[in-house]
Amino acid sequence: MAKKNENLQMVKEIVRIKQVVTKGEVARERIGSPADAVAIATEYIGDEDREVLLVMVLNTKNKLNAIHRCHVGSINASIVHPREVMKAAILNNGASIIVAHNHPSYDPSPSRQDIEVTQRLKEVGTLLGIELLDSLIVSDDPMKFVSLKEKGYL
Repeated sequence: MAKKNENLQMVKEIVRIKQVVTKGEVARERIGSPADAVAIATEYIGDEDREVLLVMVLNTKNKLNAIHRCHVGSINASIVHPREVMKAAILNNGASIIVAHNHPSYDPSPSRQDIEVTQRLKEVGTLLGIELLDSLIVSDDPMKFVSLKEKGYL
């Protein structure tokens, strides 16, 4: 019986996950346009030499709760699973997310895989109640990006 109580205690601890934000970690900026999100993404991943997927987790007022570097791929590909993206949103009390990734070639033109991953993230987000607001492809220049929402893929 003591072993069973110990196991139940561990279960209780696992469900006590709570968001902890340290002052100054994330500026609580409001994201009002793709350009706002691109400025942040470019700062974090714009000049990476491999594809990196960044998840910006937003609260109900579209203010940043967290920025999560979700996945690092190769020079021309990144295989990301929706569960990893949504995990960041769930653990950081996200109402919505914006994802961004870079193309190390600095050409932000979307690939077929970029569009498919975006559509899959939208579907999963809808099921979880976490809206995918946009999927961005960034480069080292904040003026050179593609918003898949603006292109009609979202």
